[in-house]
Amino acid sequence: MASRRRGTTPRASSVGAPLDLDLVVVGHTNLDHFFHVERLPASDRTVPLRDRETRLGGTAANIARAAARLGVRTSLVSQVGPDFPAQFRRVLAQEGVDLSAFETVAGARSPACFIVESTRGEQVTLIDQGPMEKDQGLPVPSSVLSRTGWVHLATGDPHYQLRVMEEARRRGARIVADPAQEIHYRWDGAALRRLLGGSELFFANRDELARALELLRLGSTKELLEVVPTVVETRGVRGATAWTRAGSIQVPAVRPRRVRQVTGAGDGFRGGFYAGWFRGDPLRECLRYGSWAAARWLETGDPSQLRPRGPRLRPPPSWAGS
Repeated sequence: MASRRRGTTPRASSVGAPLDLDLVVVGHTNLDHFFHVERLPASDRTVPLRDRETRLGGTAANIARAAARLGVRTSLVSQVGPDFPAQFRRVLAQEGVDLSAFETVAGARSPACFIVESTRGEQVTLIDQGPMEKDQGLPVPSSVLSRTGWVHLATGDPHYQLRVMEEARRRGARIVADPAQEIHYRWDGAALRRLLGGSELFFANRDELARALELLRLGSTKELLEVVPTVVETRGVRGATAWTRAGSIQVPAVRPRRVRQVTGAGDGFRGGFYAGWFRGDPLRECLRYGSWAAARWLETGDPSQLRPRGPRLRPPPSWAGS
């Protein structure tokens, strides 16, 4: 369990439970199998491997690790199989991630990504969803949802994520929507509208934002703000933009000194964004903190070099109307 930081006092939720967590992240924890090649193979062709490795990954795990490393009191809700390596579980715990709702599903294989990356920056990814392929009917983790004011819904079965959203809101928590690439093949318009209609903030890259507009049959981000009050668009080397009902804010990307690992940089951005958010920084500074964290992730390939930049100050402000 993440330790309580000095000088903080847990608040109470609407149902009376103490809030000893800032953030609960719900979604995938994966075994990421990386295969490094000079170039991606053409159809029916073979190319030699330059290197291969297995890392702890998954959108939710990456976000939780980055946020926890940066001082955010974070819990991770994921389902894995009995094959999940004990050393990866230790990494999560040592980095301060609360694992009270991290579940092992008997008879299942842990979610796994098979990622082929070329030296040209090309990438192909295959995923085995494991126990997160579909809603298993597992109980929603009500206990941990009662301990937080914010819940970040990352990748995962839409039915399960919507169940979590409804329970979290019933317990007074606020929702952040972040279906990531799964918006292209797991979400339909009705489910997405329900998700965003119950959320305070929506994270997406350019393609994911375009897909959201398509699914909801909207013509612009301005129209989307009538559904969800704040949208954060990550734009790679072009930085990041936050859209609110009061206008937009854009910050440039932080240039990494070198690039070791691209996969997960967007998750690092989210961890950095939350570090600023829970310090009480203005929205522009949250975007800058996110861009800094993404650059550090690109340089190292994991959150091991992330360090907090200042004390926890106050609860996050509301930017929707300001």
